[in-house]
Amino acid sequence: MIVQVVIPRVGVNVTEFRLVEWKAREGDRVEKGSTVLQIETEKTQWEVEAEISGFLHILLEAGNKAPVGEAVGAIAETREELQKLQAEAGIVSGETEVTGEKGSLEESVETEGERPTIQRRKRGVLISPVARKIAEEHMLDVTQIKGTGPGGRISRKDVEAAVQEQAGERKEAAPTAYHGRKIRSVEPLRGIRQAIAEHLYRSLSTSAQMTVLGEWDMSRIVLLREDLLKEEKVSGQRIGYVDIMVFILARALRKHPAMNCSFLENEIKFWEDINVGVAFALGEEGLIVPVVKNADQKSLTEISKSVKELGRKAQEKRLLPDEVTGGTFTLSTVGRQSESRFQTPILNEPEAAILAVGAIEDRPVVRDGQIVIRPIMPYSLTYDHRVINGFAGEQFLRTIRGFLGNPLLLLL
Repeated sequence: MIVQVVIPRVGVNVTEFRLVEWKAREGDRVEKGSTVLQIETEKTQWEVEAEISGFLHILLEAGNKAPVGEAVGAIAETREELQKLQAEAGIVSGETEVTGEKGSLEESVETEGERPTIQRRKRGVLISPVARKIAEEHMLDVTQIKGTGPGGRISRKDVEAAVQEQAGERKEAAPTAYHGRKIRSVEPLRGIRQAIAEHLYRSLSTSAQMTVLGEWDMSRIVLLREDLLKEEKVSGQRIGYVDIMVFILARALRKHPAMNCSFLENEIKFWEDINVGVAFALGEEGLIVPVVKNADQKSLTEISKSVKELGRKAQEKRLLPDEVTGGTFTLSTVGRQSESRFQTPILNEPEAAILAVGAIEDRPVVRDGQIVIRPIMPYSLTYDHRVINGFAGEQFLRTIRGFLGNPLLLLL
C-alpha cells in the first residue's frame, strides 16, 4: 500500500504552506504517527504525521510552497513499492543492480569499502547515496556539482571537493570585520523570523502609522481583579489583567466601530466581527498573535479560558492557522521584565489599530490637589491615520479610560 503525504487543510483561510523541513531522507523508514514534515504559513507552523509505517518518498523538496491538498510525498509499505515510486520519479535505487537499456536511465555500482551501493539520479542528477548524504549534511546544491564518474555521475570525491571549495569561499567571502567592526557570527534570516520581518516591514511601508502615548489609573481594576480572584472557585478561571483588557477592548470597539476596520483594495472595510488578537512572545523567534474570535459576545470567564488556551498552544507551537487569522484589533502587552514603559507598536496588517499596554506599577500622581500613590499602566495606541483620524482615536481611548475608572459601565 502507498499513502500520499498531503498538505493538510487546517484552516479555512489558509490555501498554501511552505515546506520547512523533511524529518527523514528519501527512502528512510518512518513510523506511523511520527512527524515526517514541518510546514509553515506566515504566522504559524504545523507538523504532518505519517499515516502508515513505511519508506518515505519525497516529491517536493523543503523550501518550496505547495497548496492545500497537494501531495508532496508518499509512504510505501514495502521496498518494492518504494522502488516503483522512485523509478517513476527518475530515481533508481535498490539492493540489486539494475541495468538500463540503450537510451534509458543507466545505473552503476560504487564501492564504499567492501559494501556496494547503488547510485541514483533524482531530477536529472546522477549521484551515489553516500555522496548525496554528504551533500545534504553540508547543504550543498547537487545540481551545481560536476560529476567526474561514468555518465557524469557525482561521486563521494566530487562532493568532498565541493565541500572544501565551499569552505574556502566562506572563509574568503566572510571577512572578520565589516566597516571597522568585527563579525562574531552570521545567521540567515529564515522561518518564522523571516515571515515576521517581512510582515512588519510591509506594514510600515504601506500605511501611515501614528502612535499616541498615555497612562491610565488602574485602581478600580486592581480591586476588581482581587475580588475576582476570591471567586476563582466559582468562575473556574483565574482571571488576569490581559483577560480584563480584552473584555474591555471588545466593548469599546463595539461602541467605536471606526476603530474596527481595515484599509483594503483602496476602500475602508468596517468589520461586523470583533476579533481581538493577543500578542504572545516566542522567545528569540519573535511574536505570534492568536485571535479571540467574537470577543464582544464572550463573557469575561469565556475570554479568560480562550486567552489561556491560545497562549498554551502558542508556547507549544500547536496553533491552527484559523487561530492566528481573522483579527480586527490587536492587544500587545509589556511584562514587568521590560525596562521600557512605552512602545510604538507596529500595526498587525491588515488591522488599522493596535494597543500596547505596559506593566502596572505604583506611581505618584496628583488627585484633588494631593500627591498620592496609584497603580498606573502606560499605553501606546498606534493607528493608520489614512482611515482613523485623531478624534476617533481620542474618543476610543476616553471610552477605555471610562471603563477602567468605573467597571460598572461595562454592564450598561
